[in-house]
Amino acid sequence: MLSLLIFIVAAGLILQAFIGLTFFISSIWEKERRAPVFGGLQFLSMLALVLFFFYLLNAGFFETPPGIIILIIGLLIGAFAAFFLFRRIGDNVKALEGTRGLIVSEVSRQDEREIMFARNRSLPPGSEQYKHFYQAHPEYEQYDTARREKGGPLGRSGTIDKPLERPNVAATFASLSIPMFLSTPEKVEPRALPIFPDQPENINPDIASEIVKGYTRNLGADLVGITEINPLWVYSHRGEIFHENWDEWGKEIELKHKYAVVFATEMSLDLVGTAPHTPTTIASMGNYAKGAYIATQLAAFIANLGYPAAAHHLRHYDFVLVPMAVDAGLGECGRLGYLMTKKFGPRVRLGAVSTDLPMVSDHPADIGVADFCRICKKCAICCPSKSIPSDGPKEVNGTLRWKLNAETCFDYWGTIGTDCNICMRVCPWSHANTFPHKIIRTLISRNHYSRRLFSIMDDIFYGKKPKSKAPPKWAQFDSRPS
Repeated sequence: MLSLLIFIVAAGLILQAFIGLTFFISSIWEKERRAPVFGGLQFLSMLALVLFFFYLLNAGFFETPPGIIILIIGLLIGAFAAFFLFRRIGDNVKALEGTRGLIVSEVSRQDEREIMFARNRSLPPGSEQYKHFYQAHPEYEQYDTARREKGGPLGRSGTIDKPLERPNVAATFASLSIPMFLSTPEKVEPRALPIFPDQPENINPDIASEIVKGYTRNLGADLVGITEINPLWVYSHRGEIFHENWDEWGKEIELKHKYAVVFATEMSLDLVGTAPHTPTTIASMGNYAKGAYIATQLAAFIANLGYPAAAHHLRHYDFVLVPMAVDAGLGECGRLGYLMTKKFGPRVRLGAVSTDLPMVSDHPADIGVADFCRICKKCAICCPSKSIPSDGPKEVNGTLRWKLNAETCFDYWGTIGTDCNICMRVCPWSHANTFPHKIIRTLISRNHYSRRLFSIMDDIFYGKKPKSKAPPKWAQFDSRPS
């Protein structure tokens, strides 16, 4: 019995030291400044405890009454800690309902013409559309005019890395070329090739779901989910125009497809780590380019099976992607307004394909985001434009959630010349998908105690306001000859 007790305590101490070592190594690999120091101290203290344990064991201390008492106390402390950190305490029923769990009153469909991007990208001053929109919405005109005079983001007027950042801005706009090419015609709805029969392929919905998900991952998606389309998240009217197709502006959007295949691609840890500097825009636009490629090819694949399909990516959306991704089980919406995934946190970009191919919908996920974001607040603390709320969720268009101030956020983009991404960088859920972080994410998804503990530890190991990292050598700003 004593030997078993000694073995269990020794194994627990060695396991803690091993996890501490992997965290230390992971912190170095992630090129963190602060975390390796604290991680190294943590590992050394754990290693010292292991060595001291074996010293006492060799000296025969644990065969004495005081030694046995210490063993029992150590075992009880370990069991108590494991019980509180590993056990799952109460599912978030609202999260398991997806977006329906957030609805508290009547929800109105979003008019795409009113969103900040559409107002700034798709309303040329002096045009008929410009006059029509601001006659209907005079509350936006003065604000939008002032913003246009300042210029826009992505290197045109921002100053954060000027004048040395041209290669990074060039790479950013190079990535944008793919969505532009793949948005012609404006809404990509492929037809089956003539070599295929006129009748749709008769596929069992379970098998169809498996095939579609596998094919989407094969194209480069990291996460894939399926949901029936909730009409509430379909835009009411077209507002984004990129190919001078002004006859589409203001048209009512009618999406008759039943299902959406929603996917996410992981953004580069190294590039996001530089936020708000220009390399982070390469990550953003590069992933939008991946999304356009995946969505276009997936839509063509489904069309070749004989079912209508449409690609939804950076240059054409019929619906709001985050709530669709929530309903497809990819994650939950966090304080910063982005989708929070269990594997990558908010460090993803989304794309989708709508279709009538019969499939099986996935269930919404409860990964503990609502509770963790209430505790953490790091994105709100670090947001330079104070666009992220630091208080609790509020009712917004009939849904209870946190609402990012898109106006002040976009203003800051224009000031610095990038899409910022600081909130994404500092989020504790955005760390590398290494062994110790996988353990932490698993524990966070299970109970309130782990969320509070690891929120505090993240502040200790990474800082309450983590600094941006140096970019990879190829994405460093100064390209001038030395």
